[in-house]
Amino acid sequence: MTSNRSVPTLYDVAKTAGVSTATVSRCLNSPEQVVEHTRKRVLEVVHKLGYTPNFGARAMAAKRTYTIGAVIPTMENAIFARGLQAFQEELRASGYTLLVSSSAYDPKIEEEQIRALIARGADGLLLIGHDRTATVAEYLEKQGTPAVAAWSYEADGTLPSVGFDNRSAMRALAQEVLALGHRRIGVISGITDGNDRARRRVEGILDAVSDAGLGRDCVEISETPYDIANGAAAFRQFMQAEEKPTVVMCGNDVLAAGALRAAAEMDIRVPQDVSVTGFDDIELAGILSPPLTTVHVPHREMGRTAARTLIGMVQNGTSGKTSLLEARLCLRGSLAAPGSD
Repeated sequence: MTSNRSVPTLYDVAKTAGVSTATVSRCLNSPEQVVEHTRKRVLEVVHKLGYTPNFGARAMAAKRTYTIGAVIPTMENAIFARGLQAFQEELRASGYTLLVSSSAYDPKIEEEQIRALIARGADGLLLIGHDRTATVAEYLEKQGTPAVAAWSYEADGTLPSVGFDNRSAMRALAQEVLALGHRRIGVISGITDGNDRARRRVEGILDAVSDAGLGRDCVEISETPYDIANGAAAFRQFMQAEEKPTVVMCGNDVLAAGALRAAAEMDIRVPQDVSVTGFDDIELAGILSPPLTTVHVPHREMGRTAARTLIGMVQNGTSGKTSLLEARLCLRGSLAAPGSD
């Protein structure tokens, strides 16, 4: 079914509002350059007529699409939600639209999504972490598309970082665990192959163990995809072993939530029988029972800083500044000395 109703144009808006087409364009693209009463009148007419700017014409005129692409590993849990929300808010304030895709932690899918976003004219890209092939790095360089890597700090990475030091943050948590007297540590980690964040967190635990003069054999590691059910399954395996850990350190809060669920189902008391820790400090962490000891990741600050960095790269052609943000410990009720009552 078709309609004979004509689509409102920029000229229609200008005529109805009693201004020039240039003024309408400024109201939509650079509103700060237009006095308030004029801007208000124009936007009222835009709303009344149902006018939508011609995206293709705008992109051709500006040689820019005002879209930013983001490829995140997953949309299935809240790990990236707060940071991405802050990223989008900052982009919107500067007139950019965010396009988001998910790689499902698969490097091949991530490469496909990167190519697809660039093919659709993305002015810049937000990527997660630094683990990707030289082919992708070369492609980004040839395309001249600015990109920022977040959630992981690498001083000498191929892309500018806006993130935190996963290794040192987990080392600090492991040092707290060891200071309480734990000497049998179970680690439920995400898959470390192709995931520098997961790998660095495991390295941080091993660093702390080595610094304490302990052997590698006091740590047992289980790698599993990030999922509550997987965290629960890995916890059960640890607690059914002959040599049970006194603490289970999880690579993120989602895995830790699974561990706590399994503990409740097995009638294992946390932290009296075993302590559990996480990483990320998503909203879930504070309302679990008991509240989860974890590492607070500066999600919103990271999102805002990444957006500002990327906008600067797009608009000014700069190479992008690497920013190291602070992650801090959140000590809560799920961690105590072994055998505490």
